[in-house]
Amino acid sequence: MNRERSTLLIIIAVIVVLACIVVPLVGVGGYLLLIRTRSATSTAAIALQSPAPAATSLSQPGPSATAVSKRPKGGELRLPGSMPPTLDPAQSTDSTSAGYIVEIFSGLVTLDPDLQLVPDIAQSYEISQDGRTYRFHLRQNVRFHNGRAVKASDVSYSLERSCSPSTGSPVAATYLGDIVGARDMLAGRADHLAGVKVVDDYTVDVQIDAPRASFLAKLSHPVAYVVDRNSIGSSDPVKAANGTGPFKLTEFKENDHITLQANTNYYREPKPALDRVVFQLAAGDPVTMYENDELDIAPVGTGALPRVQDPQSGLSEQLSITEQMATFYIGLNCQLPPFNDVKVRQAFAQALDRQRIVDNLYDKTVPAATTIVPPTMPGYSISGLHAPAYDVAAAKQSLSQSSYGSAHKLPPITLHVSSASPQTDPTAAAIAALLKENLGIDITIEQSDWPTFLGELNKPKNPFQMYVLGWIADYPDPENFLNLLFHTGSADNHSRYSNPEVDKLLDQAGLEMDAQKRAGLYEQAERLILADAPVIPLYHDVEYWLTKPYVKGMHYPAMVVPRFQYVYIEKGG
Repeated sequence: MNRERSTLLIIIAVIVVLACIVVPLVGVGGYLLLIRTRSATSTAAIALQSPAPAATSLSQPGPSATAVSKRPKGGELRLPGSMPPTLDPAQSTDSTSAGYIVEIFSGLVTLDPDLQLVPDIAQSYEISQDGRTYRFHLRQNVRFHNGRAVKASDVSYSLERSCSPSTGSPVAATYLGDIVGARDMLAGRADHLAGVKVVDDYTVDVQIDAPRASFLAKLSHPVAYVVDRNSIGSSDPVKAANGTGPFKLTEFKENDHITLQANTNYYREPKPALDRVVFQLAAGDPVTMYENDELDIAPVGTGALPRVQDPQSGLSEQLSITEQMATFYIGLNCQLPPFNDVKVRQAFAQALDRQRIVDNLYDKTVPAATTIVPPTMPGYSISGLHAPAYDVAAAKQSLSQSSYGSAHKLPPITLHVSSASPQTDPTAAAIAALLKENLGIDITIEQSDWPTFLGELNKPKNPFQMYVLGWIADYPDPENFLNLLFHTGSADNHSRYSNPEVDKLLDQAGLEMDAQKRAGLYEQAERLILADAPVIPLYHDVEYWLTKPYVKGMHYPAMVVPRFQYVYIEKGG
């Protein structure tokens, strides 16, 4: 065993003791929402083949009316939470913020816990024969939390606000850019959204630039949610969060707790059965608090998992395990030295033993990733797709073939991570140790809190050379990973990667209405991206949660969707 390898094992042994690492997900995605591609695609295809506009009612499976009426009312759900960087739907780019926003606000459509598109503020819609105009018919019983009725003009205002340059939404172009006039507004060339027309108080038309299979899915993102023009700009977070969702914000005490109260005037089933949901922001160890009956649900970190899974603990039967539609990765900034050289990027990818990182840091609780799009993506095959394989000899050869020629000629490299702990982030430490061991490269690690990290990352020119990040799907379509993260000019292309051939494939896929052909185009694009190595996939996320037996209807979906309206408390005695 050489000295470097011995040092690495010591580092890994230390960082494993640090227990669970929780890396926030970014997305617009890292956050976020989703909808089954085949649902959106098939609906659009039917409409396009019809001789006249086709009315479509969004089905809502959910619990039966009888089952809902029998749910016990009342009670409080307690769980750990984190401070959200924002509660403004137009600014939401991360899963932490989105977890609150999807409960407080709502939009034309949403997703249920099974990730099916369901009606929300829109009760039904029609698609024009050319596939470009959506006419949404609104429910007439929707009110903001302060009691004001929601009209079509509120939908129009909210979409225009998200596209206004003064709002500065980092995600409007991504999710609303298909709407005619959206990009003109975002660029300051127009003062209104040409593709949105109020027909009457409860009808609104939305015109897009071309038929797109993913358009309805994108409207499930918070940037398309309805906000109250009279309160959204308030400095008081409770007043600003005057939404229409199943829960309303009643208490926001920084670094202490956030309380959501049930919206008794909620407009659709199932209406909330809980009285309130309380997020403990200053919580201690979640599993310990759960065992002390201070929490009703709790995430389980790697360090606590063996104890929880032990049948003698009494907790194993209360454990839920969910594969997330998410990928954690190392991002390499293709516009900054040394990662503007593809051979350096390939060398880094080949020098990192992802399986070793997963086995040691996460105790095999998550699968090592070899692709960008997670294997749980519906209708998408990752067969034949693979990031550069771990091969130290190949890594050294790639580095020697680069414009730098060797490790000692590389410029200083800093790895940026978000971490709430003053201790060195375990994943970052392992990455740095492996690069030192296998390529002789010294890596400096820089840590910052999540809002600061997110703010720097989302700058037009990401200043980070190298960073650790995660992306969770906003809707279940490979477009949500590949187009958003790698298309030239995309606001979420943090690696600043650009490949004209990839752009062409992504553009073709975005306009392709045949689901199988779309998937094939995305697979071709991912193969090219993996070879260029703008990111190094690390692992696909898996969540472990404990749920008290008296908590019923609790779901842990693969993405961020509204979920607390389905929950009720059933305590005996």
